[in-house]
Amino acid sequence: GIRRGVVPPIRAPRRSGLATGRSSRAAWPSLIIEEGTLRRQLNPDSEAMSTCKKARAESTSVVSSDRLSSLPPEIKGDILSRLNVEEAVRTSTLSSTWRDAWTNMPKIFLRDGNFARTKFVTLVDMVLSLHKGTVEKFDISGSKPYHDEFGRWMLMLSRRSPRSIIIELKSGPGYRIPSCLFSIGDLENLHLQNCIISLPRVFQGFKRLTRLRLNNFSSTDMDIQNLVSFCPALRSLRLTYFEGINHLTVQAPKLKLLYVIGDVEINLDAPNLEVALLMHHKAIAPHSDPIALHKESYVKQLLGSLSDIKSFAISGFLLRYLSKGCILTKLPALFARLENIYLAICFLDQRQFLAACSLFQNAPNLKRLDVVPMQSHSSNTWDQDQARIKEFTVQVQLDHLVTASVQGFRGLDCEVDFVAKLLSWAPALEELKIEWKGKTECSMVLAKLLALPRVSPRAKVIVTF
Repeated sequence: GIRRGVVPPIRAPRRSGLATGRSSRAAWPSLIIEEGTLRRQLNPDSEAMSTCKKARAESTSVVSSDRLSSLPPEIKGDILSRLNVEEAVRTSTLSSTWRDAWTNMPKIFLRDGNFARTKFVTLVDMVLSLHKGTVEKFDISGSKPYHDEFGRWMLMLSRRSPRSIIIELKSGPGYRIPSCLFSIGDLENLHLQNCIISLPRVFQGFKRLTRLRLNNFSSTDMDIQNLVSFCPALRSLRLTYFEGINHLTVQAPKLKLLYVIGDVEINLDAPNLEVALLMHHKAIAPHSDPIALHKESYVKQLLGSLSDIKSFAISGFLLRYLSKGCILTKLPALFARLENIYLAICFLDQRQFLAACSLFQNAPNLKRLDVVPMQSHSSNTWDQDQARIKEFTVQVQLDHLVTASVQGFRGLDCEVDFVAKLLSWAPALEELKIEWKGKTECSMVLAKLLALPRVSPRAKVIVTF
Protein backbone atom coordinates (compact mmCIF):
# COMPACT_ATOMS: atom_id res chain seq x y z
CA GLY A 1 0.00 0.00 0.00
CA ILE A 2 0.93 3.64 -0.40
CA ARG A 3 1.34 5.58 2.78
CA ARG A 4 -0.13 9.06 2.89
CA GLY A 5 2.43 11.76 2.23
CA VAL A 6 5.02 9.40 0.67
CA VAL A 7 5.59 9.38 -3.07
CA PRO A 8 6.62 5.94 -4.33
CA PRO A 9 9.32 5.78 -6.96
CA ILE A 10 8.06 5.60 -10.50
CA ARG A 11 10.09 3.39 -12.75
CA ALA A 12 9.89 3.34 -16.51
CA PRO A 13 9.57 -0.08 -18.13
CA ARG A 14 12.65 -1.70 -19.57
CA ARG A 15 13.35 -1.22 -23.21
CA SER A 16 13.96 -4.90 -23.81
CA GLY A 17 11.14 -6.85 -25.30
CA LEU A 18 8.71 -8.52 -22.90
CA ALA A 19 7.07 -11.90 -23.14
CA THR A 20 3.71 -10.26 -23.29
CA GLY A 21 4.66 -8.55 -26.53
CA ARG A 22 3.68 -5.07 -25.26
CA SER A 23 5.90 -2.18 -26.19
CA SER A 24 7.37 0.22 -23.64
CA ARG A 25 5.12 3.03 -24.94
CA ALA A 26 2.01 1.10 -23.97
CA ALA A 27 2.90 1.29 -20.29
CA TRP A 28 2.98 5.10 -20.07
CA PRO A 29 -0.75 5.73 -19.99
CA SER A 30 -1.05 3.77 -16.77
CA LEU A 31 1.59 6.01 -15.25
CA ILE A 32 -0.45 9.06 -16.04
CA ILE A 33 -3.42 7.51 -14.37
CA GLU A 34 -1.32 6.63 -11.39
CA GLU A 35 -0.06 10.20 -11.17
CA GLY A 36 -3.64 11.44 -11.03
CA THR A 37 -4.35 8.93 -8.32
CA LEU A 38 -1.31 10.10 -6.43
CA ARG A 39 -2.43 13.71 -6.58
CA ARG A 40 -5.75 12.80 -5.01
CA GLN A 41 -3.96 10.78 -2.36
CA LEU A 42 -1.46 13.51 -1.65
CA ASN A 43 -4.28 16.13 -1.41
CA PRO A 44 -7.25 14.27 -0.01
CA ASP A 45 -9.09 17.54 0.73
CA SER A 46 -8.82 18.90 -2.82
CA GLU A 47 -12.21 17.60 -3.97
CA ALA A 48 -13.84 18.84 -0.79
CA MET A 49 -12.22 22.22 -1.25
CA SER A 50 -13.42 22.42 -4.85
CA THR A 51 -16.92 21.54 -3.73
CA CYS A 52 -16.80 24.19 -1.00
CA LYS A 53 -15.59 26.85 -3.43
CA LYS A 54 -18.39 26.02 -5.79
CA ALA A 55 -20.90 26.14 -2.96
CA ARG A 56 -19.54 29.47 -1.75
CA ALA A 57 -19.73 30.94 -5.28
CA GLU A 58 -23.33 29.82 -5.60
CA SER A 59 -24.09 31.18 -2.14
CA THR A 60 -22.45 34.51 -3.01
CA SER A 61 -24.49 34.69 -6.20
CA VAL A 62 -27.67 34.07 -4.24
CA VAL A 63 -26.70 36.63 -1.60
CA SER A 64 -25.83 39.22 -4.32
CA SER A 65 -29.15 38.55 -6.00
CA ASP A 66 -30.93 38.92 -2.67
CA ARG A 67 -29.10 42.16 -1.97
CA LEU A 68 -30.08 43.57 -5.36
CA SER A 69 -33.66 42.54 -4.78
CA SER A 70 -33.81 44.00 -1.29
CA LEU A 71 -32.50 47.46 -2.22
CA PRO A 72 -34.84 50.28 -1.17
CA PRO A 73 -36.90 51.84 -4.01
CA GLU A 74 -35.04 55.15 -3.77
CA ILE A 75 -31.68 53.38 -4.29
CA LYS A 76 -33.06 51.51 -7.27
CA GLY A 77 -34.36 54.77 -8.64
CA ASP A 78 -30.95 56.40 -8.24
CA ILE A 79 -29.28 53.48 -10.06
CA LEU A 80 -31.79 53.60 -12.88
CA SER A 81 -31.49 57.36 -13.23
CA ARG A 82 -27.87 56.84 -14.30
CA LEU A 83 -28.92 54.62 -17.20
CA ASN A 84 -30.64 55.40 -20.45
CA VAL A 85 -34.16 54.10 -20.82
CA GLU A 86 -33.24 51.05 -22.89
CA GLU A 87 -30.69 49.91 -20.29
CA ALA A 88 -33.13 50.61 -17.46
CA VAL A 89 -35.79 48.44 -19.08
CA ARG A 90 -33.30 45.58 -19.32
CA THR A 91 -32.91 45.57 -15.53
CA SER A 92 -36.35 43.98 -15.37
CA THR A 93 -34.61 40.64 -16.01
CA LEU A 94 -32.56 40.83 -12.78
CA SER A 95 -35.33 39.58 -10.52
CA SER A 96 -39.04 39.90 -9.91
CA THR A 97 -38.51 42.93 -7.67
CA TRP A 98 -36.72 44.73 -10.52
CA ARG A 99 -39.35 43.84 -13.11
CA ASP A 100 -41.22 47.12 -12.80
CA ALA A 101 -38.52 49.19 -11.12
CA TRP A 102 -37.84 51.19 -14.28
CA THR A 103 -41.44 52.40 -14.29
CA ASN A 104 -40.63 54.51 -11.22
CA MET A 105 -37.33 55.99 -12.40
CA PRO A 106 -37.48 59.77 -11.78
CA LYS A 107 -35.35 60.83 -14.74
CA ILE A 108 -36.09 59.76 -18.31
CA PHE A 109 -33.50 60.23 -21.05
CA LEU A 110 -34.48 59.24 -24.60
CA ARG A 111 -32.06 59.40 -27.57
CA ASP A 112 -32.96 57.96 -30.94
CA GLY A 113 -29.28 57.48 -31.88
CA ASN A 114 -28.96 54.28 -33.92
CA PHE A 115 -32.57 53.27 -33.29
CA ALA A 116 -34.78 52.63 -36.27
CA ARG A 117 -37.56 55.22 -36.23
CA THR A 118 -40.34 52.67 -35.57
CA LYS A 119 -38.40 51.09 -32.70
CA PHE A 120 -37.80 54.47 -31.07
CA VAL A 121 -41.47 55.42 -31.39
CA THR A 122 -42.42 52.13 -29.70
CA LEU A 123 -39.92 52.77 -26.90
CA VAL A 124 -41.21 56.29 -26.19
CA ASP A 125 -44.83 55.12 -26.27
CA MET A 126 -44.04 52.29 -23.84
CA VAL A 127 -42.16 54.51 -21.42
CA LEU A 128 -44.81 57.24 -21.31
CA SER A 129 -47.74 54.80 -21.06
CA LEU A 130 -46.29 52.40 -18.45
CA HIS A 131 -44.45 54.85 -16.19
CA LYS A 132 -46.08 54.97 -12.74
CA GLY A 133 -44.01 57.29 -10.57
CA THR A 134 -43.18 60.99 -10.48
CA VAL A 135 -41.13 62.29 -13.39
CA GLU A 136 -38.55 64.81 -12.22
CA LYS A 137 -36.87 65.19 -15.60
CA PHE A 138 -37.92 64.27 -19.14
CA ASP A 139 -35.20 64.66 -21.78
CA ILE A 140 -35.75 63.60 -25.39
CA SER A 141 -33.63 64.31 -28.45
CA GLY A 142 -33.57 62.95 -31.96
CA SER A 143 -32.47 63.52 -35.52
CA LYS A 144 -35.45 61.87 -37.17
CA PRO A 145 -38.93 63.44 -37.71
CA TYR A 146 -41.64 62.58 -35.17
CA HIS A 147 -44.30 65.15 -36.03
CA ASP A 148 -47.11 62.57 -36.19
CA GLU A 149 -46.32 61.28 -32.70
CA PHE A 150 -45.34 64.55 -31.00
CA GLY A 151 -48.83 65.62 -29.91
CA ARG A 152 -49.53 62.20 -28.39
CA TRP A 153 -46.24 62.20 -26.51
CA MET A 154 -46.81 65.68 -25.10
CA LEU A 155 -50.30 64.75 -23.91
CA MET A 156 -49.01 61.66 -22.08
CA LEU A 157 -46.09 63.66 -20.69
CA SER A 158 -48.30 66.47 -19.35
CA ARG A 159 -50.23 63.92 -17.27
CA ARG A 160 -47.00 63.01 -15.46
CA SER A 161 -46.44 66.64 -14.32
CA PRO A 162 -42.65 66.67 -14.83
CA ARG A 163 -40.49 69.32 -13.17
CA SER A 164 -38.01 69.55 -16.04
CA ILE A 165 -38.60 69.16 -19.79
CA ILE A 166 -35.92 69.19 -22.49
CA ILE A 167 -37.05 68.62 -26.08
CA GLU A 168 -34.46 68.68 -28.86
CA LEU A 169 -36.07 67.11 -31.92
CA LYS A 170 -34.10 68.75 -34.71
CA SER A 171 -35.38 67.20 -37.92
CA GLY A 172 -38.02 68.74 -40.14
CA PRO A 173 -40.15 71.87 -39.60
CA GLY A 174 -40.80 73.29 -36.16
CA TYR A 175 -42.89 71.27 -33.70
CA ARG A 176 -45.99 73.14 -32.59
CA ILE A 177 -46.09 73.01 -28.80
CA PRO A 178 -49.59 71.85 -27.75
CA SER A 179 -51.57 73.73 -25.12
CA CYS A 180 -51.40 70.77 -22.68
CA LEU A 181 -47.70 71.46 -22.12
CA PHE A 182 -48.48 74.98 -20.88
CA SER A 183 -50.76 73.57 -18.18
CA ILE A 184 -47.99 71.83 -16.19
CA GLY A 185 -48.07 73.74 -12.93
CA ASP A 186 -44.95 72.20 -11.30
CA LEU A 187 -42.58 72.88 -14.18
CA GLU A 188 -39.23 74.36 -13.07
CA ASN A 189 -37.07 74.01 -16.19
CA LEU A 190 -38.16 74.21 -19.84
CA HIS A 191 -35.86 73.84 -22.84
CA LEU A 192 -37.39 73.68 -26.32
CA GLN A 193 -35.69 73.54 -29.71
CA ASN A 194 -37.06 73.68 -33.25
CA CYS A 195 -40.55 74.63 -32.16
CA ILE A 196 -43.49 76.96 -32.71
CA ILE A 197 -44.78 78.68 -29.57
CA SER A 198 -48.35 79.90 -29.44
CA LEU A 199 -49.81 80.37 -25.96
CA PRO A 200 -53.32 79.09 -25.27
CA ARG A 201 -56.03 81.67 -24.67
CA VAL A 202 -56.06 80.82 -20.98
CA PHE A 203 -52.49 80.65 -19.72
CA GLN A 204 -52.00 80.62 -15.96
CA GLY A 205 -48.23 80.81 -16.22
CA PHE A 206 -45.44 78.69 -14.77
CA LYS A 207 -45.28 79.82 -11.15
CA ARG A 208 -42.22 77.70 -10.32
CA LEU A 209 -40.29 77.99 -13.58
CA THR A 210 -36.74 79.24 -12.95
CA ARG A 211 -35.02 78.39 -16.26
CA LEU A 212 -36.44 78.98 -19.75
CA ARG A 213 -34.41 78.22 -22.87
CA LEU A 214 -35.81 78.49 -26.40
CA ASN A 215 -33.63 77.84 -29.43
CA ASN A 216 -34.42 77.99 -33.15
CA PHE A 217 -38.08 78.84 -32.63
CA SER A 218 -40.82 81.10 -33.93
CA SER A 219 -43.43 83.05 -31.99
CA THR A 220 -44.86 86.56 -31.61
CA ASP A 221 -43.98 89.60 -29.51
CA MET A 222 -47.07 89.21 -27.34
CA ASP A 223 -46.74 85.47 -26.74
CA ILE A 224 -43.12 85.70 -25.61
CA GLN A 225 -43.86 88.76 -23.48
CA ASN A 226 -46.70 86.92 -21.72
CA LEU A 227 -44.69 83.74 -21.38
CA VAL A 228 -41.87 85.58 -19.60
CA SER A 229 -44.14 87.85 -17.54
CA PHE A 230 -46.18 84.92 -16.20
CA CYS A 231 -43.06 83.24 -14.79
CA PRO A 232 -42.46 85.27 -11.59
CA ALA A 233 -39.64 82.98 -10.36
CA LEU A 234 -37.66 83.09 -13.61
CA ARG A 235 -33.91 83.40 -13.02
CA SER A 236 -32.39 82.37 -16.37
CA LEU A 237 -33.72 83.29 -19.83
CA ARG A 238 -32.06 82.19 -23.09
CA LEU A 239 -33.60 83.07 -26.46
CA THR A 240 -31.54 82.25 -29.55
CA TYR A 241 -32.16 82.23 -33.29
CA PHE A 242 -35.84 83.06 -33.60
CA GLU A 243 -38.37 84.43 -36.05
CA GLY A 244 -41.49 86.55 -35.65
CA ILE A 245 -40.20 88.61 -32.70
CA ASN A 246 -39.26 92.25 -33.29
CA HIS A 247 -39.68 93.81 -29.84
CA LEU A 248 -38.83 91.78 -26.77
CA THR A 249 -40.20 92.99 -23.46
CA VAL A 250 -38.59 91.25 -20.50
CA GLN A 251 -40.29 91.90 -17.19
CA ALA A 252 -38.73 89.52 -14.68
CA PRO A 253 -38.07 90.69 -11.11
CA LYS A 254 -35.81 87.72 -10.17
CA LEU A 255 -33.96 87.33 -13.46
CA LYS A 256 -30.19 86.85 -13.03
CA LEU A 257 -29.08 85.77 -16.53
CA LEU A 258 -30.27 87.06 -19.92
CA TYR A 259 -28.93 85.49 -23.13
CA VAL A 260 -30.35 86.79 -26.42
CA ILE A 261 -29.05 86.11 -29.93
CA GLY A 262 -31.35 87.65 -32.50
CA ASP A 263 -32.42 90.71 -34.44
CA VAL A 264 -34.66 92.28 -31.80
CA GLU A 265 -35.09 95.40 -29.68
CA ILE A 266 -35.21 94.70 -25.95
CA ASN A 267 -37.18 96.56 -23.32
CA LEU A 268 -35.77 95.35 -20.04
CA ASP A 269 -37.22 95.48 -16.55
CA ALA A 270 -35.00 93.15 -14.53
CA PRO A 271 -33.59 94.92 -11.47
CA ASN A 272 -31.60 91.87 -10.27
CA LEU A 273 -29.92 91.04 -13.58
CA GLU A 274 -26.23 90.07 -13.20
CA VAL A 275 -25.23 88.54 -16.53
CA ALA A 276 -26.33 89.78 -19.97
CA LEU A 277 -25.31 88.48 -23.39
CA LEU A 278 -26.80 90.43 -26.29
CA MET A 279 -25.65 89.39 -29.74
CA HIS A 280 -26.86 90.16 -33.25
CA HIS A 281 -26.87 87.13 -35.57
CA LYS A 282 -27.55 89.01 -38.81
CA ALA A 283 -25.13 91.15 -40.78
CA ILE A 284 -25.94 94.85 -40.68
CA ALA A 285 -26.66 96.34 -44.09
CA PRO A 286 -23.66 98.36 -45.33
CA HIS A 287 -25.70 101.55 -45.80
CA SER A 288 -27.80 101.32 -42.64
CA ASP A 289 -27.41 104.34 -40.40
CA PRO A 290 -28.12 104.34 -36.65
CA ILE A 291 -29.78 107.76 -36.77
CA ALA A 292 -32.07 106.74 -39.63
CA LEU A 293 -33.01 103.57 -37.78
CA HIS A 294 -33.72 105.53 -34.56
CA LYS A 295 -31.64 103.09 -32.52
CA GLU A 296 -29.68 105.58 -30.45
CA SER A 297 -32.31 106.25 -27.81
CA TYR A 298 -33.15 102.56 -27.65
CA VAL A 299 -29.55 101.55 -26.94
CA LYS A 300 -29.19 104.26 -24.30
CA GLN A 301 -32.33 103.02 -22.59
CA LEU A 302 -31.13 99.42 -22.75
CA LEU A 303 -27.71 100.17 -21.31
CA GLY A 304 -29.33 102.26 -18.61
CA SER A 305 -31.30 99.22 -17.48
CA LEU A 306 -28.09 97.14 -17.24
CA SER A 307 -26.32 99.32 -14.71
CA ASP A 308 -26.08 96.59 -12.02
CA ILE A 309 -24.81 93.68 -14.11
CA LYS A 310 -21.55 91.84 -13.32
CA SER A 311 -20.91 90.23 -16.73
CA PHE A 312 -21.75 91.71 -20.12
CA ALA A 313 -21.35 90.31 -23.64
CA ILE A 314 -21.97 92.73 -26.48
CA SER A 315 -21.62 92.53 -30.26
CA GLY A 316 -20.76 95.14 -32.88
CA PHE A 317 -24.31 96.17 -33.72
CA LEU A 318 -24.90 97.63 -30.26
CA LEU A 319 -21.52 99.32 -30.38
CA ARG A 320 -22.40 100.90 -33.72
CA TYR A 321 -25.72 102.22 -32.51
CA LEU A 322 -24.17 103.35 -29.26
CA SER A 323 -21.30 105.16 -30.96
CA LYS A 324 -23.39 107.74 -32.83
CA GLY A 325 -23.70 110.68 -30.49
CA CYS A 326 -22.01 108.88 -27.58
CA ILE A 327 -18.38 108.89 -28.64
CA LEU A 328 -16.14 109.77 -25.70
CA THR A 329 -19.10 110.90 -23.64
CA LYS A 330 -20.64 109.53 -20.50
CA LEU A 331 -22.90 106.57 -21.02
CA PRO A 332 -26.42 106.55 -19.54
CA ALA A 333 -25.16 104.58 -16.53
CA LEU A 334 -22.05 103.81 -14.54
CA PHE A 335 -21.40 100.06 -14.51
CA ALA A 336 -19.96 99.97 -11.00
CA ARG A 337 -20.44 96.20 -10.54
CA LEU A 338 -19.31 95.16 -14.03
CA GLU A 339 -16.30 92.82 -13.79
CA ASN A 340 -16.35 90.79 -17.04
CA ILE A 341 -16.85 91.99 -20.62
CA TYR A 342 -17.02 89.84 -23.75
CA LEU A 343 -16.70 92.05 -26.82
CA ALA A 344 -17.29 91.11 -30.47
CA ILE A 345 -15.95 94.13 -32.33
CA CYS A 346 -14.80 95.22 -35.77
CA PHE A 347 -11.58 97.18 -35.29
CA LEU A 348 -11.85 98.47 -38.87
CA ASP A 349 -14.87 100.52 -37.80
CA GLN A 350 -13.63 103.47 -35.76
CA ARG A 351 -17.07 104.10 -34.23
CA GLN A 352 -17.10 100.65 -32.65
CA PHE A 353 -13.66 101.14 -31.14
CA LEU A 354 -14.54 104.53 -29.69
CA ALA A 355 -17.84 103.21 -28.34
CA ALA A 356 -15.92 100.37 -26.66
CA CYS A 357 -13.67 102.97 -25.07
CA SER A 358 -16.77 104.70 -23.67
CA LEU A 359 -17.88 101.40 -22.22
CA PHE A 360 -14.47 100.79 -20.62
CA GLN A 361 -14.47 104.27 -19.10
CA ASN A 362 -17.77 103.54 -17.40
CA ALA A 363 -16.66 100.16 -15.98
CA PRO A 364 -14.15 101.18 -13.30
CA ASN A 365 -14.01 97.72 -11.70
CA LEU A 366 -13.46 95.69 -14.87
CA LYS A 367 -11.28 92.63 -14.12
CA ARG A 368 -11.56 90.49 -17.26
CA LEU A 369 -11.89 91.38 -20.95
CA ASP A 370 -12.38 88.91 -23.82
CA VAL A 371 -12.30 90.32 -27.35
CA VAL A 372 -13.23 88.69 -30.66
CA PRO A 373 -12.28 90.72 -33.78
CA MET A 374 -15.02 90.69 -36.42
CA GLN A 375 -14.98 91.47 -40.13
CA SER A 376 -16.44 94.77 -41.22
CA HIS A 377 -19.94 95.08 -42.71
CA SER A 378 -19.65 98.85 -42.88
CA SER A 379 -18.23 101.12 -45.55
CA ASN A 380 -16.73 103.31 -42.81
CA THR A 381 -13.32 101.66 -42.34
CA TRP A 382 -9.97 102.73 -41.04
CA ASP A 383 -8.50 102.75 -44.54
CA GLN A 384 -11.15 105.17 -45.80
CA ASP A 385 -10.80 107.40 -42.77
CA GLN A 386 -6.99 107.38 -43.08
CA ALA A 387 -6.76 106.62 -39.37
CA ARG A 388 -5.40 103.94 -37.07
CA ILE A 389 -6.17 103.04 -33.49
CA LYS A 390 -2.76 104.13 -32.25
CA GLU A 391 -3.33 107.63 -33.63
CA PHE A 392 -6.27 108.20 -31.30
CA THR A 393 -5.22 109.92 -28.10
CA VAL A 394 -8.08 108.59 -26.00
CA GLN A 395 -6.90 107.38 -22.60
CA VAL A 396 -8.78 104.77 -20.62
CA GLN A 397 -7.93 103.69 -17.08
CA LEU A 398 -8.36 99.95 -16.58
CA ASP A 399 -6.94 99.93 -13.08
CA HIS A 400 -8.43 96.56 -12.05
CA LEU A 401 -8.04 94.60 -15.30
CA VAL A 402 -6.12 91.39 -14.51
CA THR A 403 -6.69 89.09 -17.49
CA ALA A 404 -7.51 89.75 -21.14
CA SER A 405 -7.72 87.70 -24.31
CA VAL A 406 -7.99 88.32 -28.05
CA GLN A 407 -9.46 85.37 -29.93
CA GLY A 408 -9.13 84.88 -33.68
CA PHE A 409 -6.13 87.22 -33.93
CA ARG A 410 -5.11 87.63 -37.60
CA GLY A 411 -2.17 89.97 -37.14
CA LEU A 412 -3.77 93.08 -38.66
CA ASP A 413 -2.24 96.43 -37.73
CA CYS A 414 -5.46 97.55 -36.04
CA GLU A 415 -5.42 94.39 -33.86
CA VAL A 416 -1.79 94.98 -32.88
CA ASP A 417 -2.67 98.61 -32.09
CA PHE A 418 -5.51 97.50 -29.82
CA VAL A 419 -3.19 95.14 -27.92
CA ALA A 420 -0.77 98.04 -27.50
CA LYS A 421 -3.56 100.19 -26.05
CA LEU A 422 -4.53 97.45 -23.57
CA LEU A 423 -0.93 97.07 -22.38
CA SER A 424 -0.73 100.82 -21.81
CA TRP A 425 -4.11 101.11 -20.05
CA ALA A 426 -3.92 98.28 -17.49
CA PRO A 427 -1.38 98.72 -14.67
CA ALA A 428 -2.57 95.56 -12.86
CA LEU A 429 -2.62 93.31 -15.96
CA GLU A 430 -1.08 89.90 -15.37
CA GLU A 431 -1.90 87.94 -18.51
CA LEU A 432 -2.89 88.73 -22.09
CA LYS A 433 -3.71 85.66 -24.20
CA ILE A 434 -3.70 85.91 -27.99
CA GLU A 435 -5.16 83.12 -30.11
CA TRP A 436 -3.42 83.25 -33.50
CA LYS A 437 -5.64 82.59 -36.54
CA GLY A 438 -3.61 84.43 -39.18
CA LYS A 439 -2.70 82.74 -42.45
CA THR A 440 0.49 84.71 -43.10
CA GLU A 441 3.94 84.49 -41.58
CA CYS A 442 3.62 85.40 -37.91
CA SER A 443 7.26 86.01 -36.92
CA MET A 444 7.17 89.74 -37.68
CA VAL A 445 3.85 90.19 -35.88
CA LEU A 446 5.15 88.29 -32.85
CA ALA A 447 8.21 90.51 -32.78
CA LYS A 448 5.94 93.58 -32.72
CA LEU A 449 3.85 92.15 -29.88
CA LEU A 450 6.87 91.28 -27.76
CA ALA A 451 8.34 94.74 -28.26
CA LEU A 452 5.22 96.58 -27.07
CA PRO A 453 5.73 98.61 -23.87
CA ARG A 454 3.72 97.50 -20.82
CA VAL A 455 2.58 99.65 -17.94
CA SER A 456 2.27 96.55 -15.74
CA PRO A 457 5.59 94.90 -14.76
CA ARG A 458 3.79 91.55 -14.30
CA ALA A 459 2.05 91.51 -17.69
CA LYS A 460 2.69 88.37 -19.77
CA VAL A 461 1.75 88.11 -23.43
CA ILE A 462 0.95 84.49 -24.33
CA VAL A 463 0.36 83.53 -27.98
CA THR A 464 -1.30 80.22 -28.82
CA PHE A 465 -1.62 78.68 -32.25
